[in-house]
Amino acid sequence: GVLPQCGFSTAAASLYSGGIITVGTLISVFMSTSDEMLPILISRASGAGMILKICDDFERLQIEIDSLNDLSSGIIRIGTFSSVATYWLPNIIKEFKKDYPNIEYELLIGDYDEIEAWILDGRVDCGFLCLPVSTGVETIFLEEDVFLAILPKEHPLLKYKKVPLKELSKEPFMLLEKDKNTEISAIFKENNIKPNTQFTTWDDYAIMSMVEHGLGVSILPELILQKKPFNIMTRPLDVVAKRQIGLALKSSKNASLATKKFIDYLKYR
Repeated sequence: GVLPQCGFSTAAASLYSGGIITVGTLISVFMSTSDEMLPILISRASGAGMILKICDDFERLQIEIDSLNDLSSGIIRIGTFSSVATYWLPNIIKEFKKDYPNIEYELLIGDYDEIEAWILDGRVDCGFLCLPVSTGVETIFLEEDVFLAILPKEHPLLKYKKVPLKELSKEPFMLLEKDKNTEISAIFKENNIKPNTQFTTWDDYAIMSMVEHGLGVSILPELILQKKPFNIMTRPLDVVAKRQIGLALKSSKNASLATKKFIDYLKYR
């Protein structure tokens, strides 16, 4: 039936009768311990508002359980792109594990659209994105990341302290782009310049390798170039070009305790 007769539901009923938990939490326990509850509610034409309220209370119950466990265990699911995964997350997780050694992590690497979709769908608890993002998620601004020109060693454009975007566009260009992730194309578009694109990919390291082998030039964000493992040169551009990196989550209010604590450690990036 709707009301399960297991130990959890009996304990919850006792807590409710003692005024320790709310009716919403009580129903949430029944929901979590009965495979039949939701189908029965639907079959009995229960209002959508009631079902949504129960689901919301169930989510809040999970958060309360996190608090009771005091982060002795758990998992944080993080959506991220490659440069953050490479240069920020190792430091953040290292510090977090000092205080919460039993927390596990699941990292999903994707582009900005994929990460935003994962957040909205609940596939990840939070995700690193370039701001601004669409409505429906909360964001925390973290840092500005400047775009730099990427050149092979001994390239003629290295004579410039700041590489003219117009001159860069004349060279065979390696474009970092995927679907709607068009930040670098936007730099050219904003300056009414069309690059001589010869190669397009969403892999930063593939582009650096192509440039190292003299196949062209490119523009990449400074973050991914901190410890570049390729024999390439960087120069500032003669135009302002940067991105804003932030952390996004569906709701800070309803986030798990582990996610809330994780946010406190972003300063260690």
